[in-house]
Order: sequence, then structure tokens, then C-alpha cells
Amino acid sequence: MPQQNPTAGMLLALLTAVFWGALPIAMKQAVEVMDPFTIVWYRFMTAAIGLGLWLAYRRKLPSLTGLGVKGGSLMLLASLGLAGNFVLFNSSLSYLNPAVVQVIMQLAPMMLLLSSVWLFKESLGRHQVVGVVALLSGLLLFFNERLAELFTSMSAYTTGVLLAIAAAMVWVVYALAQKRMLRQFSSPQILLMIYVICALILMPVATPSLIQLMDPRQLGMLIFCCLNTLVGYGAFAEAMARWQASQVSAVITLAPLFTILFVDLASLVWPDYVAPAALNQWGYVGALIVVGGAMFSAIGHRLLKRK
Repeated sequence: MPQQNPTAGMLLALLTAVFWGALPIAMKQAVEVMDPFTIVWYRFMTAAIGLGLWLAYRRKLPSLTGLGVKGGSLMLLASLGLAGNFVLFNSSLSYLNPAVVQVIMQLAPMMLLLSSVWLFKESLGRHQVVGVVALLSGLLLFFNERLAELFTSMSAYTTGVLLAIAAAMVWVVYALAQKRMLRQFSSPQILLMIYVICALILMPVATPSLIQLMDPRQLGMLIFCCLNTLVGYGAFAEAMARWQASQVSAVITLAPLFTILFVDLASLVWPDYVAPAALNQWGYVGALIVVGGAMFSAIGHRLLKRK
């Protein structure tokens, strides 16, 4: 086990937030040519090979002995949840700016929090209630220019928002199933098995030959998406081993702000390929409140104790 190292943990968590913040921008470029199922299949295949080689080198490959029907069912449920999350996330990018999708995905940890209270009878702290209220309020501000459209018509924008919300919901299914499996396997072992199962599930609907239609820009974005799964989740796992989970979670909530920053910068450098976030001042304030609410849910108890 790595020793506790707050500095290393913070840097690794920040690296995770940066990579996850840049991910939707790259995926939106790749989805111009390749369908979401094929992109996700490439990501899972790359992650399975990379993580499998790493675990084999460390002689920590998972043993399926004693997995049982219950364990196998949980593994399949987690795999379906993560595969669904990846596909729905990619699909939403066909309708929305990457910054919008990333902000909506902040619903995922809030849904996980509430689901854990309901299923595992975990306590709900005052700071978490404040965080949930802040997040929902921030979302209303973030969508202040499109609220009427969201609730009164089934436009392409509304479709994208619904797909992103669905992506957040099925991610919770994956997270809850994985939480149960941690009693038997380590996080990297669980991820390896899920990556392999997801790749097998998506193989019948993937079209690998579409990679031949990609230009160098789109191919580079696909490669970044594949490596992002390995680097992002790898840095996240190492950060959790070196720093407190609540602190890591708080840093990772910065991902939407990195997305907004990267989108605005990329729109200046590559205006033909990346559209700006196009938020008004209340939209930016809403994004800050969403991130602040998620962050307060993670570390708010520490701030309240100090008072």
C-alpha cells in the first residue's frame, strides 16, 4: 500500500480533474465520424489491455474463484451501468456543448449520495443537504437562458440534457454495484473485469473499421479518449491511496470548471472545430455554485467542525 502523501494525492487528484475535464471536448471531436458505441468500445478495449498488463506485471490479476451467482450478477450490473454511462455521455455530446454535459454530470455524485442513504442506510449530514440544495440551485442558474425550452419543448437541446441526466443515473448503478464488490476485490481488479465485460457487450454493435474514416485530428482525439480512461482512473485510484477520499472528491469536482476553461480556450485556438461555452454571467455563476455544492458535500463536514 502506498504511504499517505497529501501533496502527491492532491496533484494526482488534480491530474484526474484535468483529464476528465478535457475528455468531453475530445469525445465531441471523435463523435463527428465514429458512433458512440464504437468510441466506447475502443476505450474499454484499450483500458482492459493496459490495466490487464499492469495488474499482470504486479501479479494482482483477479481470481474468479468463488465469485458466485450473486457476485457475477453484481459484476454484470456494474458493467451495464458503466457501459450505459459511457454511451449516453457520448451520445449527449451530439446535442450539447461539452461544458454543459460536464456540469450535468455533477448530478451523479449527488444521486449516489442519496441512493447510499436509501440502500445502505448511511447518514445524511447537514453539509450534504446544503450541498444538494446548492447544486440544484446552481443548475437552475446554469440553464437560466434555456429553462423554458427545457420544460416546454422536446428540442435537440432537451434531448441532450435528458441523455446526460440518464448517463448520470446509470453511473450510479455502476457505483453502487462496485461498492458491494469492494468486499471481495480491489478497485483495479473490479475495473479490469468491468472493462472486459463492457468490451464484450459492445463488440456486436461496434464498427471498428470507422477508424479508417478519421482525419489526423479526429484520430488524435480518439487516442486521447482511450488513454484518458487509463490515466484518469489510474490517477484517481492512486490519489485515493495517498489522500483522504473526501479531499480527493472535492478536487475532482473541479472537472466542469476545467471543461469550461478548455472549451473557451479551444474555441479561440480552433474556432472551426470547437464552439465556445456561450454562457451568460448567470450561467457561469451557476456552474460555480454547482461545483461548490458538490465540493461542500465532500468536505463541508470539516468546515462545520472548525466552526
